[in-house]
Order: sequence, then structure tokens, then C-alpha cells
Amino acid sequence: MNIPAPHFLLFSESRGKQRQGQWRFVLQAADGSATLEANDFEPEVGGERLELLAVVRGLEALDQPSRVTLFTPSRYVNRGIAYGLDEWRGNDWTWESFGEMVPVKNCDLWQRLDRALSFHRIEFRGYRFDGPHLGEFGPAAAGPPPAAQAGTAEPEPVGRFRRGWRRLAETVQDRLERWKLRLAQLGTCFLPKPWIG
Repeated sequence: MNIPAPHFLLFSESRGKQRQGQWRFVLQAADGSATLEANDFEPEVGGERLELLAVVRGLEALDQPSRVTLFTPSRYVNRGIAYGLDEWRGNDWTWESFGEMVPVKNCDLWQRLDRALSFHRIEFRGYRFDGPHLGEFGPAAAGPPPAAQAGTAEPEPVGRFRRGWRRLAETVQDRLERWKLRLAQLGTCFLPKPWIG
């Protein structure tokens, strides 16, 4: 019997200065039946490492293989998972910088994340966090988006990149059509007239 993996929504965030900060995650069952929330203060940690730590702790909180929809404002985490992880793993957690192979930044956390991803299937959703509009500490304080609160439907993806690519494709197609028309008009001027015998 094939039992489907449970589906969770993971909201992660961090805030802090250069050398100190706070991370937080909210892990919610997609049907709204259960919610786990955790946060902590990390001295001597800040920036990208803190963003990555919040996601790692959220995934490690799951006790069984699951399907996870990740909401994070961190481009560092999104791009690292989408584009870097496979390459770093294949290069023994190093990458090329100015012609030299150097260790990946925050390698220990990326390895923990890679281990968690061997158990869980992860999906990304764009979600913009506006601090002034969401309360004291982002989306966890304000709660998940309305669609997630209903428990019946997943939150709608932002789709900013999808719309951007569609708009770019339409622009390119429009320009190609205009160039074809212009070349056809110009081409008639330069075509030699047939010889009349």
C-alpha cells in the first residue's frame, strides 16, 4: 500500500545585525490540523547563515518523510537549493572562485539541509515579507496567508518570475513580428526589377 506523504507549509524568517540575530520558523500542516512554531536567539550569527539556519531547523523538526512547501524571503536559500546544491555536492562541497576551488560558505548548514532534503520533497513559493505590515516579527506573528488558514487550499504562488518570462516572450515575439514586417517592406525596395525582354 502506498501512503501519501503528509504535506506541510514551512514559513522561515530571520532578523538581526551582523553578529547577532534571531531565527524563527512556523511549520503548519496543509490541512491546518497542527502547527509547530520555534524561535531562538543566536549570538555571533547573522545574515545569510541565520536565514539558512531557520530553514534547516524547520526541516529537521519533521519526524517523517514529508512534502514541504517552503516560504522564505531569502534569495540566498532559494537560489542555493535551486541552483547550487547539486553542484556543490558533486564537487565535495567546494565551488570555483576566481579559478580556485574554495569551500562553500556555510558548508555545514548546507550539508544538513542536503541531508534533510534526502527525506523530504520540497517546493518553493514566492512570498514577500513586509515587516511594517505583518507585525512585530514577520509572517509568523501575523499568521500564514489566508488560503493557508482556511486549510483547504494552498497559498497562491506569487508568480512574479513566471509573469516576467511571459511578458519577455511576448515582447520578443512582438518585436520579431515588427522586424519581419519592416524587412518585408524594405525588401521590396531592394529587389531587382525583372528584366523586360
